[in-house]
Amino acid sequence: MIGGDRLDFEVRRNSAPVSAAERAALMANPGFGRIFTDHMVTIRYADGKGWYDAQVEPRAPIPMDPASAVLHYAQEIFEGLKAYQAADGGITMFRPEANAARFAASAQRMAMPVLPEQVFLDSLHQLVKIDRDWIPTGDGGSLYLRPFMFASEVFLGVRPALEYLYVLIASPVGSYFSGGVQPVTVWVSPTYTRAAPGGTGAAKTGANYAASLIAQGEAIDHGCDQVVFLDAVERRYIDESGAMNVFFRYDDDTLVTPPLGGTILAGITRDSVLRLATDAGLTVLERPVAFDEWRADAASGRLREVFACGTAAVITPIGQVRFPDGEFTIADGAPGEVTTALRQRLVDLQRGRAEDPYGWVHRV
Repeated sequence: MIGGDRLDFEVRRNSAPVSAAERAALMANPGFGRIFTDHMVTIRYADGKGWYDAQVEPRAPIPMDPASAVLHYAQEIFEGLKAYQAADGGITMFRPEANAARFAASAQRMAMPVLPEQVFLDSLHQLVKIDRDWIPTGDGGSLYLRPFMFASEVFLGVRPALEYLYVLIASPVGSYFSGGVQPVTVWVSPTYTRAAPGGTGAAKTGANYAASLIAQGEAIDHGCDQVVFLDAVERRYIDESGAMNVFFRYDDDTLVTPPLGGTILAGITRDSVLRLATDAGLTVLERPVAFDEWRADAASGRLREVFACGTAAVITPIGQVRFPDGEFTIADGAPGEVTTALRQRLVDLQRGRAEDPYGWVHRV
């Protein structure tokens, strides 16, 4: 460590980077999470030594012993955020300090060492600066940043590992909605739950996502785009929609979202929406929303809009809901005016197209 919470990064440039022509071809239609930049960041941790050996290096496979602890006991956490080409030609990130804080909270819950938040931020800067040519300039494109950490100690035994590896990779991505923002259809799972009180629902750990995949498959089998989970205790209240938080907008301009309570991930987009909606004059409430209430309010017309939010898609309107006994539509099934306005406001902030009174936009 240098300077307390800082590390000195050794930079080793890729001697055979992707050519400009090939990079342009790859980025013409990058999709999501399939193309990766020339470099990555790695930082090691050892019990008694702390964080050390911070490297910016050519992206390459990670050597791993078959007895590495993560492969057996799933000590792993990750984050997701984006770097954007700003309107003035600069580079922005949106609220990376919040990702750093959540990464630390996830580490604590998973009995892992906490990476100092400044080191987390420095790693983002290092990678974005060296791979800035991979940031898409087209409308809706961005550079998706994936920091993650896992137990790398070689041992078999149920205890927190003594060695860890932090890695940061980056992937250019296109617009999540290539044909414009479209409402999705969701499946309310009667079988599977995402998290229980006292569990790891508030941590961004791979195990939560692995457990949700079968429910997502169930949703697809029923012709839906995404799954909505109910709470694990009473099987009544809305929890999350896949990996996204859910919001309900009523005809009295009240915006409601389920409270965190330890089972729901504290989404950074969620927190941003709460602030933007309040400043836009909506009455914002965090309270439990029962599925029966959702269905009844949609039928009466009191419920005007529903949307999910997260890093990848920003804000996604929900148009139709299916469940074992039937289905219902939210209003006319189209994106609502509040959903559309909040999404536009958020995107404009992220890309530096609007004044930022919150200090959310981080310049690289």
